Amino acid sequence: MIIDDIKIKVSILILLISLIPNLSFAQENKVTNKELSLDLVIKAAMAAINKCADDGFKVSVAIVDNAGLIKVQLKADGAGPHTLDSSRRKAYTANSLRGSTQKFAVLTADNLELRGLANMNEHILLLGGGFPIKIEGKVVGGIGVGGAPGIKFDEICASVALGVLNADDTFVK
Repeated sequence: MIIDDIKIKVSILILLISLIPNLSFAQENKVTNKELSLDLVIKAAMAAINKCADDGFKVSVAIVDNAGLIKVQLKADGAGPHTLDSSRRKAYTANSLRGSTQKFAVLTADNLELRGLANMNEHILLLGGGFPIKIEGKVVGGIGVGGAPGIKFDEICASVALGVLNADDTFVK
């Protein structure tokens, strides 16, 4: 009977110890990545769609996470089917290359050695309208807008979405 009581007490003690987190371990390994919430990216994508609609353009907007996977993609009523592909590829490119897609389009046009960048994989699109989403200095995703008549207009709409996301840089000029 005494042995059974000791076994029960030891079992309870082991259970309690296992429930107490190791605070120093938890602090050393706390997550520092910012994650884009679904609610917020939907609001941001809608803000871009609405800005372009106000300016008379029917576009698609894609927002990808830091792995380059689509978090949200929206196509405005009447936007061409090609805008889905271009917005996704611009968002992927901006996230992957950590910069504006227009910056890389100009860079590769001016430098023969870098032209292969455009063919790195089937997801890359070096055409303006894509920006990285940087929060607290870290790239956490990318946004791409496609369908406006000219990269300047795609970029304006993407900048509005970056403002909704409270990104470090909205690329507004």
